[in-house]
Amino acid sequence: MLKQIVVVAACVAALMAAVKDGRVLRSAGLTASCSVVARGTDGSSLAACRAGRLEGLPDLSHRGCTNAGTAGATVYWRCPSAP
Repeated sequence: MLKQIVVVAACVAALMAAVKDGRVLRSAGLTASCSVVARGTDGSSLAACRAGRLEGLPDLSHRGCTNAGTAGATVYWRCPSAP
């Protein structure tokens, strides 16, 4: 009986660690995700963002990025170079 409780507790702990990391939720399409699709010669980048099933599209304007357009379900953001 104690062995089963330890096994279940270990599985729950592993699941909690995987969810906290966020990669599992992003790869399952549950949370929004962005990826850099192009880099400029000045260090700027173009990011492509997709909405997740549990949350909407990410807003990168707080990072100084500007909306560069939409293509289907993907929103493109032009971001300045990192300081």
